[in-house]
Amino acid sequence: MAYKQLTNPKSIVVVGASDNILKPGGSVLHNLANGTFDKNLYVVNAKGGVIQGVKAYTGIEEIPRTDLAIISVPANQCLQTVEYLAREKGVKAFIVFSAGFSEESEEGAEMEKKLVDIVNKAGAIMIGPNCSGFFNTNHQSIFTRPLPSLDTRGVDIISSSGGTITYIIESAMRIGLRFNSAWSIGNAAQIGVEDILEFLDNEFDPQISPKIKLLYLEKIADPDRFLKHSASLIRKGCKIAAIKSGSSTSGSRAASSHTGAITSSDSAVEALFRKAGIIRCYSREELANVAAVLSLKEMKGRNLAIISQAGGPAVILTDALSKGNINVPEMDKELAMKLKTHLLPGAAVSNPIDIIGTGTGEHMAICIDFCEKYFKEIDGIAVIYGNPGVSNVAEAYEILDQKIKTCKLPIYPILPSVIAASQEMDNFVKKGHVNFTDEYALANALSKVVSWSPPSEGKMEDIEIDIPRIRAIIDKTPGGYIDSDTIRQLFDAAGIPQVRELVTNNKVEAIRFANKTGYPVVAKCVGPLHKSDVGGVVLDIRSNDRLAMEFDRLIKIPEATEVMVQPMLSGQELFIGAKYEPKYGHIVLCGLGGIFVEILQDVASGLAPLSFDEASSIIRSLKAYKIIQGARGQKGLNEKLFTEIIVRLSILLRFATEIKEMDINPLLANGEKITAVDARIRIEK
Repeated sequence: MAYKQLTNPKSIVVVGASDNILKPGGSVLHNLANGTFDKNLYVVNAKGGVIQGVKAYTGIEEIPRTDLAIISVPANQCLQTVEYLAREKGVKAFIVFSAGFSEESEEGAEMEKKLVDIVNKAGAIMIGPNCSGFFNTNHQSIFTRPLPSLDTRGVDIISSSGGTITYIIESAMRIGLRFNSAWSIGNAAQIGVEDILEFLDNEFDPQISPKIKLLYLEKIADPDRFLKHSASLIRKGCKIAAIKSGSSTSGSRAASSHTGAITSSDSAVEALFRKAGIIRCYSREELANVAAVLSLKEMKGRNLAIISQAGGPAVILTDALSKGNINVPEMDKELAMKLKTHLLPGAAVSNPIDIIGTGTGEHMAICIDFCEKYFKEIDGIAVIYGNPGVSNVAEAYEILDQKIKTCKLPIYPILPSVIAASQEMDNFVKKGHVNFTDEYALANALSKVVSWSPPSEGKMEDIEIDIPRIRAIIDKTPGGYIDSDTIRQLFDAAGIPQVRELVTNNKVEAIRFANKTGYPVVAKCVGPLHKSDVGGVVLDIRSNDRLAMEFDRLIKIPEATEVMVQPMLSGQELFIGAKYEPKYGHIVLCGLGGIFVEILQDVASGLAPLSFDEASSIIRSLKAYKIIQGARGQKGLNEKLFTEIIVRLSILLRFATEIKEMDINPLLANGEKITAVDARIRIEK
């Protein structure tokens, strides 16, 4: 495709240009005329004359041959305009602002298809329709404002929404981010996010290409391509942060298992981002702050020193960091006393280091140098310095500017006086720095960055699993929910540990089995979907008489066909599930088991097949991870085995795509063993 004519055109025409900068055709011309584009700029307006200082042609027939055309005319004029420009004027790149296409009606969708056909036939490229445009350091062919500071090493951003890209850029500008390019793809009729990621991937040069990519997505049309190129960019040295909106529309869908009830398109997005190595964000401010963290030196660990001019913000930051599993380690007392001799009376030095409100820029510099040289436990420094009215803020920010440039550790500036020191903040940012005006925002962004996991796309662990046996079992099994014996065979082939069990409609067999394995036992009805809801689960059965009585009751429950008897095991209940999502594949979920799956909704997801690192990352992202680790004196669970079971299950799913839904709930876990106690699997052929 003709990306060169889009990204670095020698000539641009604005069709539908205007003197009114409140109209798209006028606003884009204003941006172009006052921006960096210094080559041939043409405008077309039926009235002719001069528009914003540029000679206007009355029709597209009059303009010279052109690389890039910006179309700002009514939708019903677009087809003939684009067709003529492509055929007669050699235009190879189009940016179509015009709305009224697939976003509006079926008729508009048909017109959009014809527009794409025209562009494809001409071997051209098109952004839009219904977009706000494109800009990079070469030209600013976008009708929104304000335009950010441009830098070839700045951020690249791709957005499904023109309005949203503007607001994200504004949020980013406020904290000092610079931009290399912005792609507002609108309806993405021809060029979507996957195409742009592929272009950026193919063109990437580790020496000169920007290394931060931001995405605002309303749909992911091709998850495989998205995964391939985003993971490739990240492996080459990029970092990608993204917002995916619209993921809650499917909500908590009615389904026949726990997994179906909690799996949604949002779980698929979460899993896709995790596998690609994308940092997921949920707001414009969060996206901008994550990008700002990524623009600074990398923090190699999870220990931070805080140097503050006020105690309260330091406490807020410390609490917020703790929630994100970032530590604020206490400074050695002897070391702290040594630092205290260089500061004003009343300064606190244990970490956070409070230089008090009258502390100067020199005091701040002393603390930075001291921490870098002597406080070996830390991996980064946060500096909170505002204007309480008793310090020379301009001087302090000059010093901070130098320290950020020379310190080997990353320094995160939190300059909160957005009114009292607004001019000093602006001057600081203009020197190429970012500024986190809020300490909680920094803590949240920093925790996301330090918790980042690298891509695992395409990786399948080499562990012993009997894949031919799995395929043989699936091939001979009819569609629908499969019986417990078939489940047992599948798990055995995959190496998933299982509890001993008997499924029978013969009471004598059940009692014989219980005596062989030993009491206490558990009895469950087989058939009903949610056994607990119909009284179909009986725990702690300790005698033949009790088992006989419960067997008779369970077998009479509506839809019950048999009774399952298992030894009564003890341990923490865990859960693993899977759901097949069209285009994405199998989404694997895990969390606490039993009734807590749906009540707490504390589940994490990954996209099969999973690597050990990816499975471990999923487990550690759970809010309940502290239970798995062992909390309040409780012994931890066998996390390594839990990870292995998740990996084994994901490989089973990779070779048994007919499985559309699966629950293993619960798995009973302790410090040594994890055993699958109950499972349901549904297949479609």
